[in-house]
Amino acid sequence: MGRLELNKLTKVFDSGDERIVAVDSLDITVDDGDFLVLVGPSGCGKSTTLRCIAGLEIASSGQVLLDGNDITDKKPPQREMAMVFQNYALYPHMTVRKNIGYGLKITTDLPKDEINQRVEETARMLEIEELLDKKPKALSGGQQQRVALGRAIIREPKVFLMDEPLSNLDAKLRTQMRTEIQQLQQDMGITTIYVTHDQTEAMTMGDHIAVLNGGELQQLGTPLECYHQPTNQFVAGFIGSPSMNFLTVTRRGNILEHEQFSYHLGQETVDFVADASTELTLGIRPEHIDIVDADTPNAIPVDVNVVEPMGELSYVYITIGDQTYTMSVEGERLVKAGDHLHVVFPERKIHLFDAASGAALKNSEPTDAVEMSQEI
Repeated sequence: MGRLELNKLTKVFDSGDERIVAVDSLDITVDDGDFLVLVGPSGCGKSTTLRCIAGLEIASSGQVLLDGNDITDKKPPQREMAMVFQNYALYPHMTVRKNIGYGLKITTDLPKDEINQRVEETARMLEIEELLDKKPKALSGGQQQRVALGRAIIREPKVFLMDEPLSNLDAKLRTQMRTEIQQLQQDMGITTIYVTHDQTEAMTMGDHIAVLNGGELQQLGTPLECYHQPTNQFVAGFIGSPSMNFLTVTRRGNILEHEQFSYHLGQETVDFVADASTELTLGIRPEHIDIVDADTPNAIPVDVNVVEPMGELSYVYITIGDQTYTMSVEGERLVKAGDHLHVVFPERKIHLFDAASGAALKNSEPTDAVEMSQEI
């Protein structure tokens, strides 16, 4: 078992006259065998949260529970967890064999032969048997990462903790290792907490995502929940690449007024915002913007600034008034800088947020139903 619970977990750093709340009353439950990704911008508290879980930082208040047992005050070796660091943290003077087996050597009474057998089994699993007698300096970044994973796996922990383990790899190797880590986690069924600032990693790897900002939990849900049904404008802007476009509008009855256009709403959408402030933010993802004829209802005139061909699709940067927004089109569609087009934001795909609080009032309708995520 490896069910992890964070109850009102808080970490405050006091530095002279400055008091920094790095983690602010965090409540998260990770079920046994689940893969949770902590994601957010630099300084949001995700790595501090991981270090508190590992026992490398002392929580200011709150609890860390593992299978219902309070481990908040336990030392790291007593927590039945294994951590993979961003810089791999391998011992340069030891061979791969000794690096992988070192944790068992110092924390167990297993005989040398059994430790060596488990090292070789772990190496076969990670396909690094031929590296066992080499030292870290002779390995590539990807090979060092596998060794770091092996050192964690061999301990057979209840929880894996991973702190941006792929950030030092090139793009192609990151993609490969991302898949390998997912496969390993699924095969072993070990509860995993994975920290990253890369929302693509979060979307593709996690069973669930916890989006953090300023030490506070913004949303906890599946990747598709966070993408289609963000709880606020921060989550909507952070999850997705390229990010969601935002336009400031004022609602007058069933019309959203923008400096450059008027957008007529259907009654169902009006009902979503009927009791809200008239000052709203309209959100639309790049892939949901359609090129249309000028006489299409709610058509908006735009100018094309830049086109970035990506192969399968192209990113097109358009201007509405004096602001630039992003849309994506099929790669075979010919669009070039200087074109004057008309686009439409399909009403079922728009998001509406309260302009003051950022709270989501209306989200897009996914093609397949997605259950609402946990409210914060």
